[in-house]
Amino acid sequence: MLNTAKEIIEVCESENLHFYDLVLKEETKVLKMTEEEMKKKLQEILEVMKASSHETLDKTYDTEYKMIDGFAKKMNDYQKEKDPLTSKFLVRTMAMAFSTSETNANMGTIAAAPTAGSSGIMPAALMAARDKYGLDDETLINGLLTSIGIGQIIGKYATFAGAEGGCQAECGSASAMAAAALVEMLGGSVEEALNAASITLINVMGLACDPIAGLVEYPCTFRNASGVMNSFISADMALAGIKSIVPFDEVCQAMGEVGHLLHESIRETGLGGLAGTKTGQCIRAEFLNIKED
Repeated sequence: MLNTAKEIIEVCESENLHFYDLVLKEETKVLKMTEEEMKKKLQEILEVMKASSHETLDKTYDTEYKMIDGFAKKMNDYQKEKDPLTSKFLVRTMAMAFSTSETNANMGTIAAAPTAGSSGIMPAALMAARDKYGLDDETLINGLLTSIGIGQIIGKYATFAGAEGGCQAECGSASAMAAAALVEMLGGSVEEALNAASITLINVMGLACDPIAGLVEYPCTFRNASGVMNSFISADMALAGIKSIVPFDEVCQAMGEVGHLLHESIRETGLGGLAGTKTGQCIRAEFLNIKED
């Protein structure tokens, strides 16, 4: 992939390409695959996302520590029965993000895009856009390709690991990938997609990673739900013409630097933040005792 947002925009404009066209061209070359083979793999990932985002909308799982059980069904029921402050559409979208988180906690099949702890964001964004705009699978695959391009830039300049960069690196990255995908799927330009990704990361710069007992359940599931909302508002800003003064590659560099500045207690160690609370430490102690038996 190209190194900077400026280079990507220039190539796409000069060659009349969408961002996803550029990614497909580069990925098939690197992976030595045909476009058909690449799209077949992405279709498989898409099917996993479809399933996980709907798995617990109408049923619940009982997890070991019952920290996130039933959130998806509660949210889905709420939008059916009430008049939510946001909208029925957005509440159902959050429910789909919860669903993948719950599927993961119950050892179900998910697509880690880019991580297990942030795996609810991309599926919820794609499926919600599909439902709202009647998008077909080809368009969703183009969204996935766009997200791959964004992920490559993040990986080049920063990290996806909560242990290295905090939750900004996990849910922040997933949200940026989703925001850019939404913009491209809705007909936006490559510059708008990159602006959406920039805005998304800026919104959560410095976000701690503090999972209770080190499990990617709580507070991770809330950050999946808020993360998909972040991707939506950032996509809308970009499509409205709002720009990030700082280019996306520089935003990623800043995220990487901020991640290194975070104290180790809030980088997935399960020691600080919410994990360090009295309740969090009690659950951690129980978890460790069970593991020792």
